[in-house]
Amino acid sequence: MQEQVEREAVAISLRASKLTARVLAKAFIVVCIKIHKEYEKSQTPQGKQSIKKLMNHFGDKENIPIEGDKGLFEKIAREYHVDYAIRKTGPNKYLLLFKAAQAGAITGALSEYSAEVMKRARDKRQPVMEQIRRAAERAERERPRHKERKRVRETVRE
Repeated sequence: MQEQVEREAVAISLRASKLTARVLAKAFIVVCIKIHKEYEKSQTPQGKQSIKKLMNHFGDKENIPIEGDKGLFEKIAREYHVDYAIRKTGPNKYLLLFKAAQAGAITGALSEYSAEVMKRARDKRQPVMEQIRRAAERAERERPRHKERKRVRETVRE
């Protein structure tokens, strides 16, 4: 009980010629701001974060290379509430870093991401009949319209 009281107690010392309510209110605001900043520092960040912040977390870290739309993966990862960091390794190639303890959630997010990528790839393909129709139109445009006939008059000699 004593430890809890010591942990929750705050000591404030002021130096003022005249202690008024205004001075006490300003001191209280300063203390509240300082407590809030310390509280924010003690909280571990959640979701997408920098690699440096992710490495400060306790536990092992894992990484997986991913390709494609980074924004789509971030949207899905937010739904799964995972802590991760993304580093660009090349054009349209990224390295996903995450906590080893969250491997199950990352696996679920990656499976949903890959399903979404495959669905989008399927939507971009043209149906076979559409490809045939376009090829026929192209062939029609490239074929000459009329063959020019050359009329040659033969002269008859008698």
